[in-house]
Amino acid sequence: MVYIVSWDEFVEQSVQLFRASPQTTRYVMKYRHSDGKLVLKVTDDKQCLKFKTDQAQDAKKMEKLNNIFFTLMARGPETDITEVTGKEQTVQPPKRGRGRKQ
Repeated sequence: MVYIVSWDEFVEQSVQLFRASPQTTRYVMKYRHSDGKLVLKVTDDKQCLKFKTDQAQDAKKMEKLNNIFFTLMARGPETDITEVTGKEQTVQPPKRGRGRKQ
């Protein structure tokens, strides 16, 4: 498995992976205190994304990623996450119509 070096790239690809298959995507975090390493993994059993860090300031980034996933899981994969991330999305989720059938 290859680790993604860029945090922004990891978050973007993780959100895309979740939106593509929300029922099978898992998000795992593992911290090894003895090494001081934090490993984040997002997988849908077909594709696996990993990010590894030993920087203490990345804990805040991890908290933001948790909030993104909580929002997507609670409100649905098509939810706009700009209020959680604080920046505009590059890819807009598909809109679902709520009109009545006639």
